[in-house]
Amino acid sequence: MITLHHLEASRSFRIIWLLEELELSYQIERHERHPETMRAQSSLKAIHPLGKAPVLHDNGFTLIESGAIIEYLLNRYDNRGLRPPICSEDYLRYSQWMHFAEGSLMPPALLTLVLNKMANARVPFFARSIVKKTVNATLDGFVIPDLNVKLDFLDTELGTTGWFCGSHFSAADIQMGFALQVLHGRGLVGDHLSNIKAFLEAIRLRPAYQRAKEKAGLLTLSLPGKNEFQEPTVAPAQPSADSTATAPADDSKR
Repeated sequence: MITLHHLEASRSFRIIWLLEELELSYQIERHERHPETMRAQSSLKAIHPLGKAPVLHDNGFTLIESGAIIEYLLNRYDNRGLRPPICSEDYLRYSQWMHFAEGSLMPPALLTLVLNKMANARVPFFARSIVKKTVNATLDGFVIPDLNVKLDFLDTELGTTGWFCGSHFSAADIQMGFALQVLHGRGLVGDHLSNIKAFLEAIRLRPAYQRAKEKAGLLTLSLPGKNEFQEPTVAPAQPSADSTATAPADDSKR
């Protein structure tokens, strides 16, 4: 039996989603976050020395890192074609986006969370304005401009087919979709990024995503001092004469 150690609002959501897409039997072991530090509590460190999620147990083997777990599950269980053939151009795109998600997109997502937490931390009164100015200068001068360049690039890329690897949904959309959901949940995906918004609506319509969301709970941690952005209620888009963005087709029944 596949066992996934899951931490709410963590990358382990990707694995629940993939397991649902593959329609595999599995069990979830849930772990809580510390209410103040928001780090995983000691129960997860008892499972693996790093105390990070996800952790997957299968066939007597323990595996960490969401990207590595995705590859393992696809190698062993994929009968849905969720990874392009290795000799295809789509596979090159697949590999690119699998690495881009963690190498380029998640770091600024983490930085925004950490820096905003610093800005709202309890510090002596005389230092408060200095801390906030430093945080805002870092966000406005480096983190947000860098993130916006990446988001503009992704919006253009998604404008071709709506998915990250050709015309069909793949595991790269799971890897990238989680990262974009985190950014969207923190209000960092602007309204002008219509192709990203269409992509997010398309993945939320997938039955496997909806089942995963029910099982996983909270998807992303909100920025300190701000309310969590709620996912919009997703319904099939109504065609309009002045529509400029088209959501990718739902191929969940492939």
